[in-house]
Amino acid sequence: MANRIPRVAVREQDPKARATNFEEVCYGYNREEAMLEASRCLHCKNPRCVSACPVNVQIPEFIAKVVEGDIEGAAAIIAQDSSLPAVCGRVCPQETQCEGSCVLGVKGEPVAIGKLERFVADYMHMGDAAGSSAPSAEAAPVSDSERPAIKGTGDRVAIVGSGPAGLACASDLAKWGYDVTIFEALHKAGGVLEYGIPEFRLPKDKVLKHEIEEVKRLGVKIETDVIIGKTVTIDHLMDQEGFKAVFIGSGAGLPKFMNIPGENLCGVFSANEFLTRNNLMKAWRDDYLTPIHAGKKVCVVGGGNVAMDAARTALRLGAEVHIVYRRTEAELPARKEEVHHAIEEGIIFDMLTNPVEVIGDEKGWVKALKCIRMELGEPDESGRRSPVPVEGSEFEIETETVIMALGTSPNPMISKSTAGLETNRRGCLVADEEGATTRPGVFAGGDAVTGAATVILAMGAGRTAAKAIDKYIKG
Repeated sequence: MANRIPRVAVREQDPKARATNFEEVCYGYNREEAMLEASRCLHCKNPRCVSACPVNVQIPEFIAKVVEGDIEGAAAIIAQDSSLPAVCGRVCPQETQCEGSCVLGVKGEPVAIGKLERFVADYMHMGDAAGSSAPSAEAAPVSDSERPAIKGTGDRVAIVGSGPAGLACASDLAKWGYDVTIFEALHKAGGVLEYGIPEFRLPKDKVLKHEIEEVKRLGVKIETDVIIGKTVTIDHLMDQEGFKAVFIGSGAGLPKFMNIPGENLCGVFSANEFLTRNNLMKAWRDDYLTPIHAGKKVCVVGGGNVAMDAARTALRLGAEVHIVYRRTEAELPARKEEVHHAIEEGIIFDMLTNPVEVIGDEKGWVKALKCIRMELGEPDESGRRSPVPVEGSEFEIETETVIMALGTSPNPMISKSTAGLETNRRGCLVADEEGATTRPGVFAGGDAVTGAATVILAMGAGRTAAKAIDKYIKG
């Protein structure tokens, strides 16, 4: 009977209302909804969902606890493998990972694994407020179960970057008794979770801050405003400060551009800058002195999750927003849920369209984006059909702001300041399957190695590197 129960829908803000505010779009499950959805799980003998999860959360086991109403038990199971469950439950692409491997998805709707993970994490933090339409950030947690004492090894490990890879690596090492310090370049911890993902998808004070505090409670120290390669070098950390190993999880914060005429005009942003100023510096709030000018019309170039985040942020700042993408909607790399939300909120999609020039006025500000129509030709190396320009089809989109959301690459500061640390042609650090770089004692993972990817893949890389660091120090 379990597979005959329809998937429990998640309550959301009305599209017209949420397009004008930065409150979280999805409300999540309440206890009754979560228990009903959890009852759909078939508890397969060979749970493919577990192997499809980059951190191998024991999904059927935690879901079974939810069915029983034992939310604390479910949380304990998740905590064995994930240090950021409330984050992952919100931003992971479950549809291509755990849920994408659920057998119920073959002929119907898979179990809402991500929403259940989010519920468990929120419930442990906020109690019965989890899943309500107006959750309270001050709600008391259900319990504060005693943690086993961790016997310290005395060995120090440095983590570069407090994003998902760094937090995951630090959590595991701290649980094994290592003295772990995270060095963060910005004034707040969280990395891309803090500066890259909008408030309406990942509330910072209600969710992210709490998850980081949980990591710190393991004994992990976080030092902000420390730029590795400038403030201090990896050589100094290892040779002068006694760190036995270093993990580099510094992400990929160097934006890419199209190199078309007019990209240096006022009003052209990288999505990285636009989102950082809005998320980290709260440019959307009147009580912060760091505003940003989006204008009445905005064009976002790109079709990934970052493009959706930038477009939906610009919309909430009061602009008419166009997403300009050179392929069709079927080829959009963004999560289907994000595309669906963007369409619901009124964002305009200009598909099979590619910019060729940013046009400015006499004062050097953007006034239009010149584009050309595209058609799909032969598949490229990845198997996707390559877009081909349609000759003579140029046209202009009137706009005041252009946001380039074309991907990012690692900042070269660390590799250039560290002898023996090799990079590939894309500027990514070279590391083996366990995260070991070409410099002994230095490990790396996440976007710094792969280029821009997902939160959960970065966490998986961080956990893999933690095991390798443990082996390296003991060896």
